[in-house]
Amino acid sequence: MKRSAKLGVLRHRQFRWFFASGVTNTLGSMMTPIALAFAVLEIENSAGALARVLAVEMTANIIFVLFGGVVSDRLPRRLVLQTCRIAMAVVLGTLAALMFTGHATIGWLMVLGGLAGGISAFSLPALQGIVPQLVPEGELQEANALMSFVRNGSNFLGPALGSVLVVAGGPQWAFVIDALTFVVSSLLLLPVRLPPPAAGATSFITDLRTGWGEFRSRTWLWVIVLAFSILNAIQSGAITVLGPVIAKNHDSLGIKGWGLVLSAEAVGMLLMSLVLLKVRLNRPLLSGMLGISLFSIMMFMLGLDPVTIPLMVAALVAGAGIETFGTGWNVAMMQNVPGDVLSRVVSYDMLGSFIAIPVGMLLFGWLATVASTEMVLVAAGIVYAAVALSTLLVPSVRNLRQHSAEPATEAALSLPD
Repeated sequence: MKRSAKLGVLRHRQFRWFFASGVTNTLGSMMTPIALAFAVLEIENSAGALARVLAVEMTANIIFVLFGGVVSDRLPRRLVLQTCRIAMAVVLGTLAALMFTGHATIGWLMVLGGLAGGISAFSLPALQGIVPQLVPEGELQEANALMSFVRNGSNFLGPALGSVLVVAGGPQWAFVIDALTFVVSSLLLLPVRLPPPAAGATSFITDLRTGWGEFRSRTWLWVIVLAFSILNAIQSGAITVLGPVIAKNHDSLGIKGWGLVLSAEAVGMLLMSLVLLKVRLNRPLLSGMLGISLFSIMMFMLGLDPVTIPLMVAALVAGAGIETFGTGWNVAMMQNVPGDVLSRVVSYDMLGSFIAIPVGMLLFGWLATVASTEMVLVAAGIVYAAVALSTLLVPSVRNLRQHSAEPATEAALSLPD
């Protein structure tokens, strides 16, 4: 076997640099969520304070994501991504400085969280748009699975490493490390050469309309996004809000057991990303929606029999299903949406998929006050499975096939020198 064949998608030099940048960025960011939580609680020991900081970050992301899509299609995507990463380094460095000097307040954390959310609204559409510019169609699944493997591994290790660092030196050191890795990851993008964006003199509104036209013209695309506006609302309410409540009130699970359940979900995602490096999803949306429907099992188990070991098994299966959908969805988007509008279409996907998450959290919090938490979770599982599987009634969802292509050389990708 040739050495290039063994390397797989990493034989493409441009993608290697891009992947190295992503690995560096991911390894630095994996500790930040737990560090942020402890930073907030160090200032104000209140769940409400943490909720406010996270809500501002998500709201800023939702507000600016359409702008991020247009900018990422208009300007060189590498430049957009590098600028975002340097900006995030500044935000994290500022946060660390405030923590070191004792000047951090919840107000400051909300401001910086809003900036971080706004920056992410530009970086994520740019990131999604870059991958198909570096990798031939036939290797997009491998590329996405490889990136998912690193991300899932970091999600598994991050909370443990982050908690150790927070205990040893305080959350500010996690922010310092993350800021440095953002700078390094930006520098690692310098060797990446991408085709220039299409020249044009259209207005911002025209670009938005063009992106919307591309989005709504693909039935499979808007059907899945519409479904996920419901699925994400259910998942965030049932798991993020009610999960800890069930854990705290049932000795058969407990807070430690809940942590093991979430770790099992991460392991499921990690293992499935390894499988998807080798196993091809011929019909990525069919496989993906069948996979994501398995998440309902976790809700059923949580509502009917919240015992640690069975729930860990359900979470492992759920994690595998989530990863199957994530990889299948990325491949479907990257293969079937023109590259010059991909970032805009991704931004509409993000907007539609995430906009109902805060509503779901509030709704499930209210439902738990008017009905038993167990009954709410079982009902949530039924609705979740029904919504996920109903998308397969749409022919373009269940029949969309992954494009087959011979492995291409780097020269065949038409990358500038």
